[in-house]
Amino acid sequence: MANSSSGDSVVDRIVRLISAFPQDATDLRLSELAERSGLPLTTTHRLVGQLARHGLLETAPGGLVRPGLRLWELVNRASPALALRQAAMPFMEDIQQVLNQNVNLAVLDGWEALFVERLSRRGSVANRAQVAGRMAIHISSAGLALMAHQDKALQQEYLRQFADPYGKLAADDVRTLLADTSRQGFAQLKGVVDPDTCGIAVPVLNRRHRAVASLGVVVPLREMRLQALVPALQTAARGIARGLAES
Repeated sequence: MANSSSGDSVVDRIVRLISAFPQDATDLRLSELAERSGLPLTTTHRLVGQLARHGLLETAPGGLVRPGLRLWELVNRASPALALRQAAMPFMEDIQQVLNQNVNLAVLDGWEALFVERLSRRGSVANRAQVAGRMAIHISSAGLALMAHQDKALQQEYLRQFADPYGKLAADDVRTLLADTSRQGFAQLKGVVDPDTCGIAVPVLNRRHRAVASLGVVVPLREMRLQALVPALQTAARGIARGLAES
């Protein structure tokens, strides 16, 4: 695979290009895409044209570029998240029917929680979790539930490199959060992302008692009822785990 003068392969450049689309934008101008990906405008123009011919990107009038349907199709056809979403959806729907609030499903990817599904209704409280969106472990109940139920070596590596960009938390603070989450069997964060909401999440455990996913809700602080919420989430998480084991 040919390399650029910077040493990047064509695959490297394509990944940088596709990854440059932010969570909150469906399309970008070609010049914006070049700037966000760190590629020359001429290289961006050429790669966009090639990817568009395969349906992986789409171009629109005004020089706009957006992810193509073919990209969505290929990702969803063989995604390991597909079986997880299928196993989880009935339980997520049941919880949402009872709470009438946000329900989300996340997996651990690096040092972030990656959200693979979310159910929400009109009138639900604010929820920053977006499908295919990410949140740092230490500001997400989903992330804490995931990391608290991983191998100790992975936890130690995470804590060694931990740095809060706002300087509000130290690694020892996060270590305490993880220990509390592990002991309780659920993670709880009050007003961290939005001051009037609380995130509660439980792990979906495999046979080795490691978290393969987390199931969570975002509720108003005034409606936080742990004694009702946590058992319902834990029962659903066990159901999801059984579904994954049988698939």
